[in-house]
Amino acid sequence: MQQLNAADESWEILQQFLPDNLEESAREHGAFRRARGEIQSAEVLLRLLLLHVAGGLSLEQAVVRAREHKLVNISAVGLFKRLRSSGPWLVWLTEQLVKTLSADWDDALWKGRPIRVLDATDIEEPGPTGTDWRLHYSLRLPQLSCDFLELTDVHGGETLKRLPVDKGDIVLCDRGYSHREGVAQVLGAGADVVVRLNTGAFPLTDEAGRTLDLVKLVANLKVNQLEEWPVWFEHAGERHKLRLCVLRKSLAATRLAQRKAEESAREKGHQVRPETLRLAAFVLVLTSLPATWGTALVLELYRARWQVELAFKRLKQLLTRRSRAQNHRSVQPRLAPSQDSDGLAHRTHDSCRAFFFPLGLPAAAKSAGGWSSKKSEIV
Repeated sequence: MQQLNAADESWEILQQFLPDNLEESAREHGAFRRARGEIQSAEVLLRLLLLHVAGGLSLEQAVVRAREHKLVNISAVGLFKRLRSSGPWLVWLTEQLVKTLSADWDDALWKGRPIRVLDATDIEEPGPTGTDWRLHYSLRLPQLSCDFLELTDVHGGETLKRLPVDKGDIVLCDRGYSHREGVAQVLGAGADVVVRLNTGAFPLTDEAGRTLDLVKLVANLKVNQLEEWPVWFEHAGERHKLRLCVLRKSLAATRLAQRKAEESAREKGHQVRPETLRLAAFVLVLTSLPATWGTALVLELYRARWQVELAFKRLKQLLTRRSRAQNHRSVQPRLAPSQDSDGLAHRTHDSCRAFFFPLGLPAAAKSAGGWSSKKSEIV
């Protein structure tokens, strides 16, 4: 029996989570039209691309490492050309990994509901390229798995309208998504929202339609006291009812929030509103969840939104280690393998968690999401 080196052994494990039709899909998406030169298969091509994009190696380092492991002999320029032509295929692989990750989601839902955190982050290219991108990203809880992503330029705004939602979803998002149109769209799909209130962009009324004076409404709350009120908003001629869940911050937290508000106003060249400073003393969260989700639980759920910031940190470590990209065609092939490697890590972790084999993996690890299962021999 042939002895495998560590790299080949690791690759055999990862192969269990890749689609069976790897060769056909590479040809279909234009990444691998025919075997030529040293690259004789889509598998070799993918390993080479992941060395560069997910392994944190420069183009030159990646081709040297590939030669050392007797994987392929190719120049750095040749690898760059392959990377540019592989974008659509790598995006397709990302989509397949997302589908596979979703197979186990229904088994781990809080109160039987899918919980999704939507946020966006800017990706700044290293060096004076003048090029920036915005990644729109949805993280599934408690699995910490991506179930949606979209890449735009920096003009692509944060809006709930981007996210495809299903009935029963619970969507968590910060005040950047506090817009009536997007919230109304989510509610219309039968999903629920938990969103931080942006008081300047989301006017609220009482049941009679009178504008709410939020400063007066929350003024009597004490530090760490919780309270909630029924509120309404109007969009496209329809009125929607929400719950306003409020927590009064500590004095130190209030001062920090007020300082941030003042700095933000100075950067934008205007004076901060007095009501903004007063409301900085409170956490104001809107939700459409029923009353069975108590005020404390809603605010605790909103705190879980922070997990998406950790996911962004992990992705940026993979994505921004190296190359400069000046257009969508260049940046997309680098984003997709970074997400692929993140997805493969999640698939490996989930398989280990499900059943601890001597190697941490079940005999048929690849069995869901529409990919056929292969039986593994244990020698």
